Amino acid sequence: MRYIIRLGVFESLSQVRLSQICGRVDGVENGFTPRQHGRLEEQLRGAGMPAAGRPTVRSRRLGSALKRHREAAGLDQAAAAEAIMKAVSKVSRMESGQVSTSALEVRTLLDLYQVADPDERERLVQWARSSNQRGWWFDYQETMRPDYADHITLEADATYIRSWEPSLIPGLLQTPEYAESVITTGPTFVDSEWVAAMVKVRQERQRKIEEGGADFTAIIWEPAVAALSDGSTVHVGQLERLIEAGQRQNVTVQILPTSASKAAGMAGAFVAFSFGLEPRVEAVTVRNPANTSVVESPEDLALYVNIFDQLRSAAMSPDESAQRLREILP
Repeated sequence: MRYIIRLGVFESLSQVRLSQICGRVDGVENGFTPRQHGRLEEQLRGAGMPAAGRPTVRSRRLGSALKRHREAAGLDQAAAAEAIMKAVSKVSRMESGQVSTSALEVRTLLDLYQVADPDERERLVQWARSSNQRGWWFDYQETMRPDYADHITLEADATYIRSWEPSLIPGLLQTPEYAESVITTGPTFVDSEWVAAMVKVRQERQRKIEEGGADFTAIIWEPAVAALSDGSTVHVGQLERLIEAGQRQNVTVQILPTSASKAAGMAGAFVAFSFGLEPRVEAVTVRNPANTSVVESPEDLALYVNIFDQLRSAAMSPDESAQRLREILP
């Protein structure tokens, strides 16, 4: 199993231009806005102590996992509070991701819940420890949108990434030249300095896949790759990049044929993330022109898993997809 994504960076010369830019290319890909210091810095720190009670993506994941184990053990929040010698309200805020959780508290609660799996225990302890660590994307915190930071955080932590892309080549598989062409296509002027920054962020994100840090599966609708058949240098390079990427042990590229339009119409672009040894989907990011939202409820996650499985079943096999890409290559 393996998966896809795309993203970028944005700033404009005015607030009017900014609003146009952020809705232009493709939501999370253009996740940069001017000078959002305080709100984003809190988010990029990780769980920590979320400002104004705003849960971060890491604190929510840890809290959700602890709640799941508590309920599986048949215990209430009062029992958890007694074990860590805190108020019940503290446990409630921990489980909703509104306050940080220490590694010691996590171990104590996992002992209480009789969670013996060493991999699961280590995973949750590491989440607690890493909640205040800065990622490489912190360097862009002055201009990065919070929803974009959420996506990058999920991507950085993931062990499995699965992406459905109906219109463009996923950002994790884009060449710098193709990325630049996507970023600069639109009705609004984008300063060259920020175009370069967007491309750089996209390349930094790709390192995780290139270094084998996650299994990545991308399902791409055929029109998105057929559009690369004009013989231009940028498009030829992008096709070659897709063929090369599909040969990596941790990357799967599948093309959904144009004829499967009903399957393609089930959902817009989304990315599913898993964080453990098993590919159980624990978060999904959904892109729209204005922003990117994180889906975490079990019912909604099950829906996206079902959609992705149907898309994968309707898609060409990896070998067939590679052959189709070679046919499109001029």
